[in-house]
Amino acid sequence: MKKRILCFVIVVCTFIIVRAEGADSLALTPPMGWNSWNCFSCDVNEQQIRDMADLIVANGMKDAGYTYVNVDDCWQVGRDADGNIVVDSVRFPSGIKALADYIHSKGLKFGIYSCAGSLTCAGRPGSRGYQFQDARTYAEWGVDFLKYDWCFDEAQSPQGAYRTMRDALRASGRPIVFSICEWGSSKPWTWAKGVGHLWRTTGDIINAFKGTVHWGGCSVVDIIDKNADLYPYAGPGHWNDPDMLQVGNGVLTTDENRSHFTMWCMLAAPLLAGNDLRNMDKETLSILTNKDVIAVNQDKLGVQGRRYMKIEQHEVWVKQLADGEAAVCFFNRDEQPWTFEYKIGKDNYHFADIRFWELEYDVYDIWNKNKYLGTSSDNLSFKVPAHGVVLVKLTPKNKK
Repeated sequence: MKKRILCFVIVVCTFIIVRAEGADSLALTPPMGWNSWNCFSCDVNEQQIRDMADLIVANGMKDAGYTYVNVDDCWQVGRDADGNIVVDSVRFPSGIKALADYIHSKGLKFGIYSCAGSLTCAGRPGSRGYQFQDARTYAEWGVDFLKYDWCFDEAQSPQGAYRTMRDALRASGRPIVFSICEWGSSKPWTWAKGVGHLWRTTGDIINAFKGTVHWGGCSVVDIIDKNADLYPYAGPGHWNDPDMLQVGNGVLTTDENRSHFTMWCMLAAPLLAGNDLRNMDKETLSILTNKDVIAVNQDKLGVQGRRYMKIEQHEVWVKQLADGEAAVCFFNRDEQPWTFEYKIGKDNYHFADIRFWELEYDVYDIWNKNKYLGTSSDNLSFKVPAHGVVLVKLTPKNKK
């Protein structure tokens, strides 16, 4: 056990501080916003999106950092004689530009969806062969974010297809965050820096804490595992994307919702809420808008957290933060609560061993309004609920 702790000192002290080499000024922290797919799927319309924008402003999500309001698939129905993409006039009677203008009037940004194939995943017209034309249209509409999917790819090279759309977006003259949604099939983390600002690392998230489905959809825990070793590839302007949030969609328990949100923050993941904000309860809102937890995600250093220790169903994760601080997450996958103890003089964990530069730290409970728990030299213990987390911040004791 002591050998593990000593290894932790080495691991933490050799963290690579990822810098945004050659990155543009977009997405220097993980993008935050809301997306229509997880709660509305294809049943999306203009009024819903306006309602979401209104609520993001009214319920405190905007103040907490949520910026983008993104329409996913099913807003498009065809192309006109000149090849211009045609908006569904029944579901979006005012048109996309008017919707984008409305969202901008709220101090928010607008995102849209397309696909690198000839068709989108819902069978609507994709952008293949129309990349530059579509990019110009998006720029004219005032689009700020493009999610670009990978259905009906027709054996294209993902590197080539996504670079083409990147070039088209750049040529449009408007700064647009580019979200690569290729599901991790070609390991985009190895090639997509400088192409997109974020890239999906897995199949679609399903509304479940554990388990997978036959079409490749992944639960919260499965996605965490698939992202655990990808920390070298993330940083300001280029993020691993474990998919949108399922927080508040009626299946996960409160502890599971908190774990899901916490681990996305530890992973420096984009935070794109996917619930219907019109019927969100106070508990869900308090999770999505916890500014202390969000600060871990939005930390300016831009380091993705990594799993330091896994013992059966119990894990310890660490995320290096700016100014010599760190977030440490105790994650319990088990069906039973877990008591994690630090006691001097026993063959057990102790915060005195969790140090970065031979410093002593003050320890704060982040989910509990940064409640002061003691120092890294004190005896401390945490009760981690089943499927739950405890998230603490370590601050150098002499920091002013």
